[in-house]
Amino acid sequence: MYEEFEPKEPFSRRAARELCDWIEAAMMAVVCVVLVFTFVVRLAGVDGASMMPTLEDHDRLIITRLGGEITQGDIVVVTLSDRGSDPLVKRVVATEGQVIDINFEQGTVYLDGQLLDEPYTAGPTMLSYDTTFPQTVPEGHIFMMGDNRNNSWDSRDSWIGMVDTRHILGRAIYRVFPLNRLGTP
Repeated sequence: MYEEFEPKEPFSRRAARELCDWIEAAMMAVVCVVLVFTFVVRLAGVDGASMMPTLEDHDRLIITRLGGEITQGDIVVVTLSDRGSDPLVKRVVATEGQVIDINFEQGTVYLDGQLLDEPYTAGPTMLSYDTTFPQTVPEGHIFMMGDNRNNSWDSRDSWIGMVDTRHILGRAIYRVFPLNRLGTP
């Protein structure tokens, strides 16, 4: 006949518990975002015109170390902090064991004796630095150049040279800025 009556929790206690639940959820979200951006992906920016027409100055990229080995044709971000340089965004032209040769009179690049088809470049490779060719890429290194070959400071200069793969921060997987150019680089 009589229903048991359970007293309601006071509003202030219910509100405090709900606030704690929201704070806990927000903290978990922050921790997840920090972990993802620390161990899975990072944001990197393009500084300069060396990767035009593929990437432009101030483009923002998502990069990752996941997804296997770095291969010829990948766009990577490398750090040369031991030399006082800002991170560089460049295209991998050759990996360990491959032979790179550049004919600067013709503006052509050869990999293991085969002419590279490079539709992504801004023009022929005419700019040379102090590196002589052909060169064999040592184990654990890459040879990289910008897509705007005649306006790029890259592995053709002995100060940069062949880059140790331990200096690769990640491979570019997606352009997130500017918004009108979202997509894979």
